[in-house]
Amino acid sequence: MTPQALLPRQIITGKARLAGVLGWPVSHSRSPLLHNYWLARYGIDGAYVPLPVAPAQFAEAVHGLQAAGFRGANVTIPHKEAAYALATELDHTAQRAGAVNTLIFEANGAIRGLSTDGDGFVASMESAGHKPQGKALLLGAGGAARSVAAALQDRGLHVAVTNRTDARAHALAEALPGLDVVPWAMWEQQLGAYSLLVNTTSLGMEGGPDPMFRPSLQHAAPHLVVADIVYVPRVTPLLAEAEQKGLKTVEGLGMLLHQARLGFREWFGQDPEVDAGLEAYVRASL
Repeated sequence: MTPQALLPRQIITGKARLAGVLGWPVSHSRSPLLHNYWLARYGIDGAYVPLPVAPAQFAEAVHGLQAAGFRGANVTIPHKEAAYALATELDHTAQRAGAVNTLIFEANGAIRGLSTDGDGFVASMESAGHKPQGKALLLGAGGAARSVAAALQDRGLHVAVTNRTDARAHALAEALPGLDVVPWAMWEQQLGAYSLLVNTTSLGMEGGPDPMFRPSLQHAAPHLVVADIVYVPRVTPLLAEAEQKGLKTVEGLGMLLHQARLGFREWFGQDPEVDAGLEAYVRASL
């Protein structure tokens, strides 16, 4: 019997609490699956929907959702920095990261911005049996990179970032003092100095800019842990390369599941559990 068959029917009435995920594209997102799983599991009157929104329409869409009575929304690529600029209130993690992945629409009209990506990433690594430590190299300098870098710094790691557009990497380093910048053309050769490699870009994502992204890991140290925040496909080309070389890997699905808890609690009034049933249910769609 599938996990879905074990769930009660989802409750949706005229009083339903509503939330969703804003992205461009958003068809890859499994957030609707996991949030609606929780809604059905806990018997909550509500729904969570995918919301494909182009960058030029982002602010208009957010205000429209707020006016329509939504409780809030998740924000995925490429809107996380735009969400940071749009929020009228920011929590500490969002201020540190300079990016927002969760919006809460308050009754007084305020838009509260949270950043749960970083803590979700760390929780995912720990649940996979890998405590982040040592030196970390992040691929990418967007909203997810900002959040992950801040979370790793807060836990005492020495963090470096590399990005195809060098100026964006330096801008991130200015926002997070202590962050090093490695030129994109050199990071593969310098990989031996790091204990953790994290792809925070959409490279390797199904439908993304370069779904076959598969850099060389020949200079990696034997103890390197390779993590990817992309979860469609489940095993990205980067993770496949790491596994081929015998390196430990962390898939992106865990981060998705763990980062979702805070938003769900804010919108729907229930602190949900990340357990084997949820993971199996979402994994079955990958």
